[in-house]
Amino acid sequence: MEPVHRVADVMRVFDEFAPASLSESFDNVGLLVGDANMVVRRCLITIDVTEDVVDEAVELGCNLIVAHHPVMFEGVKRINQLSDTGRLIIKAVKNDIAIFAAHTNADRVYNGVSGRMAQKLGLTGCRILSPGGAGLLKLIVFVPSAHAEEVRDAMFNAGAGNIGNYDSCSFNTDGYGTFRAGSEANPYAGSVGELHREPEIRVEVVLPAFQKKSVVAAMLGAHPYEEVAYDIIALHNEWDRVGYGMVGELEHTMEPEEFLALVKKEFNVQYIRHTPFVGRPIKRVALAGGSGSFLLGKTIGAGADIFITGDFKYHQFFEAERRLIIADIGHYESEQFTKELFFELLTKKISNFALCLSKVNTNPIKYF
Repeated sequence: MEPVHRVADVMRVFDEFAPASLSESFDNVGLLVGDANMVVRRCLITIDVTEDVVDEAVELGCNLIVAHHPVMFEGVKRINQLSDTGRLIIKAVKNDIAIFAAHTNADRVYNGVSGRMAQKLGLTGCRILSPGGAGLLKLIVFVPSAHAEEVRDAMFNAGAGNIGNYDSCSFNTDGYGTFRAGSEANPYAGSVGELHREPEIRVEVVLPAFQKKSVVAAMLGAHPYEEVAYDIIALHNEWDRVGYGMVGELEHTMEPEEFLALVKKEFNVQYIRHTPFVGRPIKRVALAGGSGSFLLGKTIGAGADIFITGDFKYHQFFEAERRLIIADIGHYESEQFTKELFFELLTKKISNFALCLSKVNTNPIKYF
């Protein structure tokens, strides 16, 4: 019997990878059209949702579309045949097609849109260009010594204990706890009405705030106590695993002409708009999927030799001031590999899931 997958299963995968809470306030992510309980026959992955993409989904028998860009950014007052958005929503509903989007939340995670760009260019030593915007917490829990490893592993598997390039990070202190079980209690150790002293370990882990619910649930599920003593403390540390853009190093320095030729090849672009070369080879590269001009200051501060992104305006090119090269490859072009990123994510997390990559080029910009 073939496994049954629902829209909610896809939503859970993305909630682990790039939670909606990481998206910007102006954004519109998550399930935009359809029912989370609907069984998915086949899923189509795309950058944008256009009427042609919905037609493609119908033709391929896909009843779920997973997109990078939302089909609706702002409030919709009318859904009718007079607008492109209205027509495609009506068509999706008529054909029982759900639409899901992961946009700025997918932009902001370490292995997200910009991370895939860096991977395509073979960059090493990569880090978030502009980290921040996601709070860190410290969870402290007191565990009987015999169960400490089990509880630690449960929290690690739920997303706690990651610091930079290290995982499974914790601090542990031996001690003992005391408690007296009341008449209605069912104590793990000791007897009702008697003061008990239990060898315990104080386990401390850090976790991103958006994973608080899953980490606490995992910890409570693994803990043997009927009543668990734990603390959650907000931290002011900057978390370097969430933010915009990516910066990394080329394995070998390259001359600007050589490097831009590599970018054209790997990103299959016809043209690159760029500022004048600055008289030095390329070693440190900054990237940002989509509209990344707001990151120029961070890029200069990171000591990058070149910044690859999209949507720079004319006057913004002057802001390079010959300190680095700005290379505008286009919005769509910088995000095109998001489709394969989503494909790999769902293939890895959901077994026997029928997936298709859209063949529709939704780039609204053409070159003559």
